[in-house]
Amino acid sequence: MKREAFERLREAYENVSMPEKGVTEMKKKIEEGKRQARRRKNLLLTLKGAAAAAAVFIILPNTSAGVAYAMSSIPVVGRLVEAVTFRDYRYEDERHSADVEVPGLITENTAGIAETVESADGERQERLQKTAEEINQEIETITGQLIAEFEENLKMKEGYQDIVVKHEVIRSGDDYFTLKLICYQGAGSGAEWDYFYTIDLRTGERVALKDLFAEGADYITPISENIKSQMREQMAADENIMYWVDYEDVEEWNFRQITDETSFYINQDGNVVIAFNEGDVAPMYMGCVEFVIPGEILAGIIKM
Repeated sequence: MKREAFERLREAYENVSMPEKGVTEMKKKIEEGKRQARRRKNLLLTLKGAAAAAAVFIILPNTSAGVAYAMSSIPVVGRLVEAVTFRDYRYEDERHSADVEVPGLITENTAGIAETVESADGERQERLQKTAEEINQEIETITGQLIAEFEENLKMKEGYQDIVVKHEVIRSGDDYFTLKLICYQGAGSGAEWDYFYTIDLRTGERVALKDLFAEGADYITPISENIKSQMREQMAADENIMYWVDYEDVEEWNFRQITDETSFYINQDGNVVIAFNEGDVAPMYMGCVEFVIPGEILAGIIKM
């Protein structure tokens, strides 16, 4: 059954392409993320050096979907959704290294499991399948661009580069499913940025931050103020921790508030977690940072 599900996903994946406008918008988001990560270049610390290998070693430069399936086990990560490693791309020589795992989502509809369902549940399954397909397309656009840049840089006779893409299921249950896509790109120094994809399994819809709260509720202010408070507390407790809050040297760097587009997920305890990429709210050496928002901060406005 899982093999059949994978083949259906592969077929849909190969025959459905993101509209040109969607590709353009996604590329803009990727480039903006990179620009933000490099804004504070004077504060960069090398996160990961691309050391030269002793000999050329190439590992499955572009593994096909079928081979990737055979190489990977496909864990059941949710009652309605499964995550698979859809494609493996690996390369290594003296100056270049790539370790890319492209995930894909399979739903019960894709797997053909729920063929006889009530109308309401059938509609939910259709929405869930459409949502999974949209997420798969976004992930393919992101990873495809990284691989294309990597292969273009292979033509250069000088310099070092490495890219890593991994994924992690960080929530799976009867209500929400969240997949985290972890991207790293380095050339001497490097940067990591993450994407979070959350699906409401009760509706089949992808979840935006605003969807977690009562209509018209101001969630941006209490979340932002709590994040600032956590930043100050962490800096007071550890001199090695630094955030751009109350930062007088360059005030425009200071974190002021989140937006509707700020990354988030819901952890296993049911708390909202706000996530920032490297360089967004702190020096690059701090890496990607997250803030768990206590339940009492959102009491009365959160719908969960």
